[in-house]
Amino acid sequence: MAGNDKRGIWSRRDFFTRLGWGGLGVVSALGFLGFIRAAFPRVLFQPPSTFKAGLPSDYAAGEVSEKYKQDYRVWIVREEEGLYAIFAKCTHLGCTPRWLAAENKFKCPCHGSGFYKDGMNFEGPAPRPLDRFKISVGEDGQLLVDKSHTFRMKPGEDPDEQYPQSTLKV
Repeated sequence: MAGNDKRGIWSRRDFFTRLGWGGLGVVSALGFLGFIRAAFPRVLFQPPSTFKAGLPSDYAAGEVSEKYKQDYRVWIVREEEGLYAIFAKCTHLGCTPRWLAAENKFKCPCHGSGFYKDGMNFEGPAPRPLDRFKISVGEDGQLLVDKSHTFRMKPGEDPDEQYPQSTLKV
C-alpha cells in the first residue's frame, strides 16, 4: 500500500490537536469573561437611612408604636415631653427585643435583658440602654427618623439627660 493513504479529512492526531486548542480557547474565553464580570461587582443597596414615620398626631401619648420595627428596626415612643425613636437592637448581643405592653417594658428573648420604655436597661446582661436615632419634623409636617445619626447611650445614665436632642419636643 502507498504511504499517501488517508482515511478521512483529518487524522486522529489532527482531531485531538484541534480539540485541545479548542478546549484551551473555551477556557481562556470563560476566564476573560470572568475577569470582565469582576469589574462590575454585585452591590447590595441598603435602604435609605432616613424615612418618614407619619404625623406626630398619629402617635398617642404613653404608647410605643411597633409600626416600623419590621422594616426599619425602630420603635417610635410618644411621651408627654415628646417623641423619640429607639433602635430595636439589644445592646447585649444584638437580638431584637419585644415590646410587652402589659408589663410596660422591652424584653430581649435571647438572654432576658429588660429595658424601660425610655430604653434604660434594668435587668439582664445588657451593658447599657438602647440606642436612639435622631428624629425631627420635615417640611411636610411628617416625622423624619435619621438612622445615620445614632445616640449611643452610656450605662447608668438616664437617656433623656444624656442626649436631650434625641427627644423631639411636640
